[in-house]
Amino acid sequence: MSVLQNVIEGLVRVKKKDNAVATEIGKAMLARVGLSDRANYYPAQLSGGQQQRVGIARAMAMQPELLLFDEPTSALDPELVGEVLSAMKELAKEGHTMIVVTHEMQFAYEVADRVLYMEGGVVVEEGTPQAIFNAPQDERTQKFLARLSGKSFDDTELVNI
Repeated sequence: MSVLQNVIEGLVRVKKKDNAVATEIGKAMLARVGLSDRANYYPAQLSGGQQQRVGIARAMAMQPELLLFDEPTSALDPELVGEVLSAMKELAKEGHTMIVVTHEMQFAYEVADRVLYMEGGVVVEEGTPQAIFNAPQDERTQKFLARLSGKSFDDTELVNI
C-alpha cells in the first residue's frame, strides 16, 4: 500500500468512512507531519524518520484521545531523530495527550508536563521536568542524569546531551 493508503486504512475499515472523506483526512494528516509530497510513495521508499511520521499521521487520522509512543526514535539515525521529535512537539503544542517512553532527555525536558523515571519496571521518581532534571530527589535518578551530563540540568546544560 502507498503512504496515503496506509494512513486511511483505519478510517475506511474501522471507522467506515467514505473513501473520498478518508482520503481528504489522510492528506491533511500527511501535511501535518510534512509528508504531503510522499502520499504516493511506498514505505520502502521512505527514510526511517519519514516512516515514523507516517505512523504518527495514521494514528492522528483516527482522532485518538491519547497517543502512546514507545521509543519512537530508537531505530533511527541521529539526523532522522529530529524529524520525528519535531512532529511530536507539534502534537504537544496542539494539546494532544501523549505518553512517551524515551531516552531523549532534551525532548522530555522541553515537552513533558510530567516526567517519570523508571528503573526495572518500577517508578523511582516523578514530577515536573524542572524538578526531575534540575533537582532529582532519588539517588538512582541523580546517578542516571549525572551519567548523561556530568552535572545538574538546566536549559543550557541539557542542550549538550
